[in-house]
Amino acid sequence: MNYPCLVPKRLCRTKIQVYLASEEITNLGKPRYTADLELTCNFQDKAKTILTAEKKLVQITGTALFPGDIAPDMPSLSGGTVTVFGEERRIVQGTKNRNPDGTVNYCTLEVM
Repeated sequence: MNYPCLVPKRLCRTKIQVYLASEEITNLGKPRYTADLELTCNFQDKAKTILTAEKKLVQITGTALFPGDIAPDMPSLSGGTVTVFGEERRIVQGTKNRNPDGTVNYCTLEVM
């Protein structure tokens, strides 16, 4: 069965550079899998204010949505960085959102 893509390519217009590194390491201490990609995505920013005892802190986070599987050779999207709007951000969480048959419908990267 052919499932519809929930993140259409026509809505992905933000240019983003993604560097992915796996948690698995080689004998030399380097990540086993890496990927350096230049893609377009649907990027959504959000900011929240955290009140501390001394002052308030504004935390800016974002979510990048990609149609399909951006790294088919990597089992999971766990770490790395992205550069979007000229700022480098750290990947906090990555998700490969799957169809009922196990294929990847779209990928999500949450960044901070």
